[in-house]
Amino acid sequence: MRALLCLLFFCLALPLAAQETDAPPPDRSATGGAQTLEDIIARQRGEQIDDTFRRENVGDPDSAAGIASQLGTLGGASDPDLWRALRFNSADVSVSAGGDVAKVLVQDGGMGWYQFRQGPLATYGGYLLLGTIGLLVLFFLLRGRIRVDREKVGRTVTRFQFAERMAHWVLAGSFILLGFTGLFVKYGRDYIAPYLGKDFNAALLLASKFVHNNVAWAFMLALVVVFFMWVWHNIPNRTDLTWFAQAGGIVGSKHPPAKKFNAGQKIIFWSVILLGGSISMSGLSLLFPFEMPLFAKTFGILNNLGVPGLLGLADLPTALAPQEEMQLAQAWHAIVSFVLMAIIIAHIYIGSIGMEGAYDAMGSGEVDEAWAHQHHSIWLEEVKAKQKEASTAATPAE
Repeated sequence: MRALLCLLFFCLALPLAAQETDAPPPDRSATGGAQTLEDIIARQRGEQIDDTFRRENVGDPDSAAGIASQLGTLGGASDPDLWRALRFNSADVSVSAGGDVAKVLVQDGGMGWYQFRQGPLATYGGYLLLGTIGLLVLFFLLRGRIRVDREKVGRTVTRFQFAERMAHWVLAGSFILLGFTGLFVKYGRDYIAPYLGKDFNAALLLASKFVHNNVAWAFMLALVVVFFMWVWHNIPNRTDLTWFAQAGGIVGSKHPPAKKFNAGQKIIFWSVILLGGSISMSGLSLLFPFEMPLFAKTFGILNNLGVPGLLGLADLPTALAPQEEMQLAQAWHAIVSFVLMAIIIAHIYIGSIGMEGAYDAMGSGEVDEAWAHQHHSIWLEEVKAKQKEASTAATPAE
């Protein structure tokens, strides 16, 4: 996750994340201290330039003429000086209402966020989802549906209790709603408005925002419930190595033994918990940006650990305006969401058309013993042993 944070700043092309150069500063004497053509071209190439000549040259209020000698001059700082001070956050600004956010009058980080959102995020996020679907279609055509090898015995065993299935479906249903509404907001202007009209797109996005902000609470609650309900079954163990060695029985004809959750399901579980937790935290930061800023403290920790230096980058910024916090939270929220959506698409495939009998586990909760023996043989033996113990205890002694 630390590497992803650094990659995010590289994609946003923040000046502080760019490598420093040893090139001598250009001669600005002919321009009166203003930036040169070389400065402008370097900025367009995304290179870092020394802008201290702009930061420090903000006028001298003490050099203003006395009040009786002024002919329209209000002070020693001109309008360009004032806006330069605002641009570099060195102006003394006070506001009577609005809090810290109202003090930020000029903040150009939104342009980098917008370009990242419209460019790499939209492009690679879309490629990830469409590529995942395409690979699953290709896999299905080549492998087909994973069938139960032996004939069904007609006896079923309870795979998941009602409470487990309810928590799973609340988590799954809320995530699907969050995913679709998030995609509507991201791609609506480009792919919905041109075909269905701007009015329809505006109404859809307004509804999507309402659903997204409120269904998120159900997702977070279900995430906590699922974690405490299944975490002990998802601790890695030696049987997972066998599952990986035999490709989980998906490739080939072998069916490795597994407990209640096999290694593949454990990957899904921890992906949902860790990535879902990260999405939840960034979402809360977006809902409460002034109460829950995340990135300034995170960047401080990464700087102390020396992570940027290991990647050949300058230290990450630790003084962030509220707007910058929200821009970073939104970008991180979207990146992690795209990754988790791709994982969940694969999970849905295996749990529906990809594997015979898999849906029954979360549908009715009952699975045929032949299916359980093929995919979770160790778990089936444990269940039968408990049933035998319970039957023996219930039988009165002669």
